[in-house]
Amino acid sequence: MRLGLALGYWGRGPDPRHLELARAAERLGYDSVWTAEAWGSDAFTALTWIAAHTSRVQLGTGIAQMAARTPTATAMHALTLDHLSGGRLLLGLGLSGPQVVEGWYGRPFPKSPLTATREYVDVVRQVLRREGPVESDGLFHPHPYRGPDGTGLGKPLKPITHPLRASVPVLLGAEGPKNIAQTTRIADGWLPLYWSPQRTGVYEESLAGAPEGFRIAPMARAVVCDDVAEGLWPVKAMLGFYIGGMGHAARNFHADLMARMGYPEEARRIQQLFLEGRKEEAIRAVPDAFADEISLVGPRERIAERLESWRAGPVTDLLVTAPDPRTLRVLAELNS
Repeated sequence: MRLGLALGYWGRGPDPRHLELARAAERLGYDSVWTAEAWGSDAFTALTWIAAHTSRVQLGTGIAQMAARTPTATAMHALTLDHLSGGRLLLGLGLSGPQVVEGWYGRPFPKSPLTATREYVDVVRQVLRREGPVESDGLFHPHPYRGPDGTGLGKPLKPITHPLRASVPVLLGAEGPKNIAQTTRIADGWLPLYWSPQRTGVYEESLAGAPEGFRIAPMARAVVCDDVAEGLWPVKAMLGFYIGGMGHAARNFHADLMARMGYPEEARRIQQLFLEGRKEEAIRAVPDAFADEISLVGPRERIAERLESWRAGPVTDLLVTAPDPRTLRVLAELNS
């Protein structure tokens, strides 16, 4: 099982620890470093900065939101950064949800998310292969555009710049069973939002068709500490925000996922409290057991024991959100 460092996205401003952590991860033999985006900092700029200050570690977007860019624009980012980094890019993509797509990006959430995702990935791969002009008769991402409000002057184009690699790995952040199953057919890997080594059966059917070499790369909070409850608080805060605030009351993919993982009543309670503005209560309503099983928190001996269950399953890459170099070092030692 390879180790990766997931830095996430910025809060109020740039996190001064991120570059230090990325360099530490590279020195410790981590395979990859990942950035993210929500509705603030973008994934590619921060990753380019890290690329300029590292030399070996792979560089992943975990995740870049599809609604933020057309597929050709995403492919341009990918081929540019892959060149600048010497072929180190891992392109992680995700559709996000209706609240973000329509509220932040000002675009309609696709009525058929699976079709939209499939078309998006196809166009990105066409650009990176550069075998000919990009053409697609897709419903969501037609190339050239031939809609009734167009000029009719568009023509198929292929990138001026020759991509360094035609096979930049594409990983998808998918949550629904059908979306995960499609990911095994159209992508090189999957970025689960929550993964519990105790509940791998939740995804077993969806992953049944995964080909050899398919990456399964979940993210998990990791921190070496004496007080487990204190160490779990940031995990609970994250879960409270995602389950309660990252979606509409009637359509929240994160809450639905928690329900499928065995906590349906708790998920709805968290969502209800958050939507009522009772955010602190929503965080406290997150079960310690759920926060614990999707993270690696506690003294070194406890993490060592629990890490074995992650290594025993189908996970190929464990992407840890770690707040300090010490935690990164301990994980590297335990995983060696």
